[in-house]
Amino acid sequence: MSGSEQARLRPVIGLTTYLQQAQTGIWDVHASFLPGIYIEGVTLAGGIATLLPPQPVDAGIVEQILDGIDGLIVTGGRDVDPSAYGHDPHPATDVPDRVRDAWELALVAAAIRRHLPVLGICRGAQVLNVALGGTLHQHLPDVVGHTRHQQGNAVFTTSSIRTVAGGRLAGLIGESTTAQCYHHQAIDRLGDGLMISAFDAEGVIEAVELPGDDFVLAVQWHPEETLDDLRVFAGVVEAARAYTTERVN
Repeated sequence: MSGSEQARLRPVIGLTTYLQQAQTGIWDVHASFLPGIYIEGVTLAGGIATLLPPQPVDAGIVEQILDGIDGLIVTGGRDVDPSAYGHDPHPATDVPDRVRDAWELALVAAAIRRHLPVLGICRGAQVLNVALGGTLHQHLPDVVGHTRHQQGNAVFTTSSIRTVAGGRLAGLIGESTTAQCYHHQAIDRLGDGLMISAFDAEGVIEAVELPGDDFVLAVQWHPEETLDDLRVFAGVVEAARAYTTERVN
């Protein structure tokens, strides 16, 4: 394959999904689904989106799935089971989806071992942190004294985010950005090896990453909600393109 052909490769990005009751038309069924705006973010950034529904964890299945993709996005959704990081549940914490939790934790751990590019979005940031041994604030209003990070009723709030100089995220988006947030939980103790790469004005951790050459980045906000700015999606797609080009060679 020539260099120009490699440059045109569209990497395959796997996106994790929900698995829960869903209604469409006359149907009310247990279904795997993901808001289409995530898929649009990947395709606009030059990638090919494929969905990875929750399923029973098996090491062989996880490795086979990762063999077929060039990058992984762990998407938003309900709260991670507190037992995964050794805590009792807070009254405000969602009833856990342990199948999805186990599936995504296994995907993230295996992806990091094989140096596969990983992007976490909202819940995905929390999954990454827990996968690496970190913990979460289960109800952020208990910490900051207000509900501005998650107003409810599917209304996103705007936060001013400042990145940490020298990090991968700062290299992608610069010193600051305005982010669309919808989270009542946040990272507490960092997972092993992670560095903080962005805060909001109150010091809430809004992004983390693994230092080094591998693209492992997670943002607490929702970049898919502002697709006029594709820099975060472009970052993982470009890393996945480099990954698959190296794999082809």
